Amino acid sequence: MVQIREILEKDAESVAALSTQLGYESDIKQASARIKRINNSNENCAFVALIDGIVVGWIHGFYTLRVESDPFVEIGGLIVDENYRNLKIGKQLIEHVNFWAKAHQVKKLKVRCNIKRTESHRFYTQIGFKENKRQIAFEMNVV
Repeated sequence: MVQIREILEKDAESVAALSTQLGYESDIKQASARIKRINNSNENCAFVALIDGIVVGWIHGFYTLRVESDPFVEIGGLIVDENYRNLKIGKQLIEHVNFWAKAHQVKKLKVRCNIKRTESHRFYTQIGFKENKRQIAFEMNVV
């Protein structure tokens, strides 16, 4: 049976390990600091999924303001352990962010997904997301 609860700093080791499954290198210290900042923010939420007390997935959502559109909540990250996929854990995690978004009077939940992750695209469309647009992401170092 899956239990969903708010993320805690003690989850940092599991969160860091899960993050590496999708290629996001993270150590315990970094994950712990990020979790602490998220938990101290009213504009962020994060939850973990546990089976038998073991963290098998996590999700992060954040409240977003834009000049050109109404506020929305965006999923910043969602990872379910590769050994526990297809058990509706991701859907349950999204439902918790959806509930959080409703509490913040937001009408849209959005997610961005790497174009290479076709299995994730199928997952999102199966649970009700609709493709909105395709983009190219750019970044630069702050100097």
